[in-house]
This record gives sequence, C-alpha cells and structure tokens, in this order.
Amino acid sequence: MLEKLFLPESVAVIGASKKPGKVGHDILKNLITCGFKGKIIPVNPSGGELLGLKVYSSLRDYESTVDQVIIVVPGKYVCDAARDAVAKKAGSVIVISAGFKETGEEGRQKELQLADICRSGGARLLGPNCLGLINTENNLNASFAGGGMPESGGIAVFSQSGALCTAMLDMAKGRHLGLSKLVSIGNKADISEVDLLQSLASDESTKVIVGYLEDISSGDKFIKAAEEASNVKPVVILKSGTTAAGQKAAASHTGVLAGAETAYGAAFKRSGVCRADTFDALFDYATALSMQPPPKGDRILIITNAGGPGTMAADAVEKAGMQVAELDRNITTALRAKLPAAASVGNPIDVLGDADPERYVEALKAAQQDADVDGILILLTPQAMTKPAETARAIAANLDHSKPVLASFMGGADVLPGRRELAAAGLPDYESPERAVAALRAMHQYGVWKRRPPRLVTRFPVNRRRVERIITRKQRTGRLQLGEVKAKDILKAYGFHILPGHLAIDAQEAAEVARFIGFPVAMKIVSPNIIHKTDLGGVRLNLGSSQEVEDAFELMTLRIRQHAPDAIIEGIYVEKMAESGLEIILGMTRDPQFGPMLMFGLGGIFVEVMKDVTFYLAPITEDEAIQMLKSTRSYEMLKGKRGSKEVDIHAIAGALQRISQLTTDFPQIVELDINPLIVGEIGSDPVVADARMTFAPKNNKK
Repeated sequence: MLEKLFLPESVAVIGASKKPGKVGHDILKNLITCGFKGKIIPVNPSGGELLGLKVYSSLRDYESTVDQVIIVVPGKYVCDAARDAVAKKAGSVIVISAGFKETGEEGRQKELQLADICRSGGARLLGPNCLGLINTENNLNASFAGGGMPESGGIAVFSQSGALCTAMLDMAKGRHLGLSKLVSIGNKADISEVDLLQSLASDESTKVIVGYLEDISSGDKFIKAAEEASNVKPVVILKSGTTAAGQKAAASHTGVLAGAETAYGAAFKRSGVCRADTFDALFDYATALSMQPPPKGDRILIITNAGGPGTMAADAVEKAGMQVAELDRNITTALRAKLPAAASVGNPIDVLGDADPERYVEALKAAQQDADVDGILILLTPQAMTKPAETARAIAANLDHSKPVLASFMGGADVLPGRRELAAAGLPDYESPERAVAALRAMHQYGVWKRRPPRLVTRFPVNRRRVERIITRKQRTGRLQLGEVKAKDILKAYGFHILPGHLAIDAQEAAEVARFIGFPVAMKIVSPNIIHKTDLGGVRLNLGSSQEVEDAFELMTLRIRQHAPDAIIEGIYVEKMAESGLEIILGMTRDPQFGPMLMFGLGGIFVEVMKDVTFYLAPITEDEAIQMLKSTRSYEMLKGKRGSKEVDIHAIAGALQRISQLTTDFPQIVELDINPLIVGEIGSDPVVADARMTFAPKNNKK
C-alpha cells in the first residue's frame, strides 16, 4: 500500500531550482545528500545541469517512466505538471506548492481538478501545500526540511502541519529518537490520515504511529482504520482545532454538554488511540510506547534517592487514576538486608541521597521480581556523590524487560550524562516525575484497550415498525421536537419500562385517568413550546386523590397561561408515580463526523453543576457501557457508597445499549434525552420518568 510513495525507484522534481534556499533546490539537494539510491530527475525549463545531474526542460523529454513526481511550481502550473506526471505513469505525486483550498473557492476548485487528474491517471496524491515526506528505510528525503536524514528508528510521524513536521524532526533529534517515516499530508486532497494509518499499520519498520491532526476527513473511516492500526501497534495523536461541532438546539442536556472536543475524545477512546493533549506529551507517549511494553496493570513502584521527588511521583500516580504498588513482604525483607538502615523499603523505595549505582540496581531487581508491581519509575536527583552516567548504565544492564521501566533524571547539566546513557540504552527519560507518570498512564490505558474483550453488540427484540410510523408522521408535519408522550412511545417500543399514563384535556378526564391507573400520580404539562416544564410550574408529583388531581390541573393550566401565554397546550399527562430510586440521565447527540454519541450522568448537581458525564460512540457493547459508568466521578454512588443503596448497574448498561440500538437503527434521531431515568435496586426495572427527542428534517439523514 502506497508503495510508490514510500519506495519509489525513480523520483522527478518538477521545479528543481538552481538557486540555493529555494524549495525546489532544497528538495533536490535532500534527495541527493541523504543517500537516495534511485534515479533522480531534475526538471526545470532552463535545462542544463544541477548538483551534478542532467536537468530536463520538461518531464515529457525524459525517455522513461517515473515512480514519483514532486511538484514545486507556482499554483497555476501545478495541474499541467500533474498531467505530465501521470503521462509518465507516476504512481505517486507530491505537490509541495500552495495556493489551493486554503485560499478560497477558486483554489478549492483547482484542488479538485488536481485530484481528479491524479486519480484518473492512477497516481496517489500527497498534498498539495505540504512539506513532503521522509522514509529512513531507503534514505528517501523527498522534503524541504532541514537537518538532513533523521536517525532511523521505529516511530512514524504524519502531520497536517508542515511546520510541525520540522518541529517533530528537531524534537526527535534532540531526544535521540529514531524515525521510520515522516509524512506531511497538507490539504489531504487524496492521501489522508486514513490512508496513512492503513499503510503504517502494516509497515514492519514502524513500531508506533504518531500524528498531528487539525481535522478528520471521514469519521467512520478514521475509526475503522485507527482501530485496526491500534490492534497492531500504538497510535498517538495530537488533535487541535476542536471547536463547536455544529449548531446545537440546546433542547437537551446531552446537546449542551457535547461538542467536537467530546466527539474526538469518544472517537479516540473507541479506536484505541492514545490522545496527547500537548506537543510535549505527543513525544512523551511515543517514546515510552516505542521503547517499553505496556504494563499489565496499574500498580506503579517508585525508586528514588530523595523524599520530595518520590512524594511528587506518588501523588501523580494517584491523580492519574493508578495505584502506588505495595511490595511483597518477602521482597521488602530481602531488600532491607541489602540497603542501608535509613533507607525506606516501602513505596517509594528511597535509596537515600548518597546512593551509588548498586543501590539502584538492588531496588530495581526487587521491583522486577515482585508480581504485584506492573510498572517501575526510577527517579534521580543530583547530589554531590551521585553518579548519573554510571547509574544509568547499571540500570540499563539489569533490565529484564518483564515490565515497563521509565526514568526521570531531574535537573540540568549535572544529570545530562545520565540522560544520554538512558537514551542510548533505549530507556525513556523525562524531565519531571509528572511527565513520566503521564506516559505510564497512556501506556496503561493502551494496555487495557488491547486486553479488552471482543466487541459483541447485543441486538434486542424491538418494535421497529412502531418507531418508523411515529418518526415518519413527525417528519411529514415538520414538527421535529418530540415531547414526553411520543418519546415514551418510541422508548417503549425499544423495551424501556414506561409507567401507565394518559393525556387528559380537562380536569375531570385527568381525575378519571388517575383513578384508573391508581394513586399516587404525577402530572406534567404537554406543549411543543415548553421544554423545561418544571421552571414554569408544569409538573406536580405525588398526587393522592381525585380532588388533588383536579385542583392541580386547574392550577397548572392557569400558571402556564400566565407564564407562557402563546404556548400551545395539548393537555396534561397523568402518569403513575414511580417508586423512589436514583435519578440518572441518559442521552444521545448525533455528531456530524462520528454519528451517535451516548451520554451517561447522575441527575441533579452532578450534571447541572459538576457536569460529571461521560460519552461513548454507538454502537456500544455491555462491557463498554459498564466502563462508561465507571469513568464518572459519581460511580461510587451507584455502588451504594456514602449511605445510598446499590442500584442495578447492569440495568443502566442495558438502557444505554437500547439507546445505542435505537439511534443506530434510526439516523433520523439527532438528539435524545431520558431525564431522569429512575433506577432502583438490583433486579428492578429502571423507569423512564421524562424524555424528549429531536429529529432531522425529512431526507436529511446521517
């Protein structure tokens, strides 16, 4: 895949300049000086000779075919150059030139024309408006990046920003990180992040895939490609530009709380991508994942020669949601006999400020032997007697590679020799314990994702035809907001427990309904113009007699007419009161890129103030639904902590799965809220107390 892009046997440069400092000159120079062994064909109208090579005045004058053509000419000549490239049977075309869709509509049309020329000629197009690419496997430097050929290694990098490509090259050089490939994708007129994920996943020279993205071309294709790649090797991505995903009709909590940032987070979580929030984190994670195996669990052992850094690291471990490991008693006893009496053999293991390399080795061996330790973090601060370089070499010589080992040699000039030794030994080293712990957390999360059970999405027996009829009628009328009554009809068709109720149009009918379904009852105003019923006095609860129901009907109607005189009142819904339980909120909002995003959160202050909610992309498995619940800060409430009763977690997971099935079955549903769903103890059915939905206009399906 993309063989002619990464492994061409001949490369032509259309626009090879004779002036040093010009892009066309620098690309040609990089091809030559970095050691590309294939045929290099400079093209410039003036002909002659350049850097020892014959220059062709036109690619048409070259007598043979060409695998790859790099175009570095003004924008108005690019399409003609592309035609020359495909005429020479080029398998790949790299357009460095700018002036396309980034400049406006005229440029966009020109870019579409360029892509069509390449597609029709069977060539894959990289760019336009890109830096080019580097492949260390065959010394191909088809870019205008400075610094020569990077060191060969296992990290492949792609970036939507050419400037960040050069920054990544420089950072890799500074950290002594080897690269397999570097690709600037520019405007992505053809080759996108999806193509590169697919290609790099099968690339034997690549151990970790690193990417910088500003947008994603196709949400569905990205998730599929990223998931397939993550199953083979780690994928680390820095995503910028997460602004609003589109206009939200603020009709539901789900729609208000979701956005592009949330959608990308959910997509990365689903596909196993390790998401970096900063440029430093991008390479922090890639370094660790390329050099060390993921931990089998979250129990971290800290070795230090100073108390303060050890405490900092322990705090960071707990804040990252991991555990400070407890050493096995037999191992601590053996270790105590080998360390000074003043040393601490708990966690952190403090080998003291005068520690020589041998003390670090003894602590490392103990940690590697302990089955209750999943990952090791080694800290060193420079004391007068500290030997950073010797300590680093001793650590590297005693690794058994059974579990990940990361280091943080803290300081500057004094620890630099040690940091160099660590880099040479392939041991990840970080300037602070917090950055090292963040890398361990990313490794742990990737390991958890890799060990996940197979994705088996449950399909429940449902009344799909009933839902089709309701949605069709609503779309035909153009009234796309669905209130409680009809929303509950849809949810009932998909297996949700709906209490008996009926719409009443006067006080007497309301009392009759209440007597029929049994007291106590709840009463709620039904109006397409009123979303938040409680705010306007449109909800009454625990009514225990016919008289209370009639009085409530009259009072509610009066208040609504006072507060919302123009609202259309369809009646009042009288419903059997639900038994007490924990109130939660379930929802769905349809992201334009990734489709239905499911939401879970506890009601009341947890969603209103704390915004303690979690999102996941549909379709969802039972295990993923359980993980959604566990990822909230309020999960302990579900487990019956702090005086509350344990609720049926599997029933909540089932409700999320049913919403997943409903919203994947019916792309017409763009927003859904169940607020609240009342959840009781284990074995009881959750009750939908209120719900609403929003549909897309007819013939506007995702």
